[in-house]
Amino acid sequence: MNGQSSRKFRAGKMRRERERVMQQQQQLHRIHSSPMASVLFLCFVLLVVNRVGGQGSYPAKFDGFVYGKRSQFNADTIMIEAFFDPVCPDTRDSWPPLKQALGYYGPRVSLIVHPFSLPYHDNAFVTSRALHIVNDLNPSATYSLLEAFFKNQEKFYNQQTSNMTRTAIVNYLIDFVSEAVGHTYYSAVKSGFSDRRTDIKTRVSFKYGCSRGVLGTPSFFVNGFPVPDAGSAVDYDGWRKIIDPLISSNKDNSLHYFL
Repeated sequence: MNGQSSRKFRAGKMRRERERVMQQQQQLHRIHSSPMASVLFLCFVLLVVNRVGGQGSYPAKFDGFVYGKRSQFNADTIMIEAFFDPVCPDTRDSWPPLKQALGYYGPRVSLIVHPFSLPYHDNAFVTSRALHIVNDLNPSATYSLLEAFFKNQEKFYNQQTSNMTRTAIVNYLIDFVSEAVGHTYYSAVKSGFSDRRTDIKTRVSFKYGCSRGVLGTPSFFVNGFPVPDAGSAVDYDGWRKIIDPLISSNKDNSLHYFL
């Protein structure tokens, strides 16, 4: 190969390399520009890593926050699992009708909330981590904090914190959490954000959601089966339509509703 041919070869190789890099950048842009695609991408990566890594490790206990007193939790009741992002407006809007339904059915229905940090909400992970921290300190305060996030959700939207460093956001969150659950917890909450275990628990929650096929919030499961229209709130009448037949079915001690 003479000098001219060699230069042409190198120029062609460099052009192909630039084209490859541009294609990769375009693919990444599509992933980041589409909220649903970003969740799909992350869940896909997690599933691939888990398959390549074999069985891996298992969490010490089942993920999620039990609604009400743990001592009164009954796995034989109608079980609702909710995947919530604390800074998701649709999650916020879904909580009042669900809470109303829980109040109506009482001990016949149980709820476990799993925090699911949507990647396009900048503060979803850190607020979900705060829920884990408080749940470890005082489980009876977990839902009070969740409702405080819903009530003041705009404080944690992307735009409101875009000029803050991650450290500043965490410090602001520590003050917010302490205000919501009690200032006596300030030191413990602050320590919780330095505890790797709370970071791992928050990651486990997201991985668990991915393993259940969750792609958006809110997402609901009733007795292990997904409720249609994931990502949208279910109103009170919607919950009545779902649960009333199950109550009747339990009274009849039959499964005819599913057959």
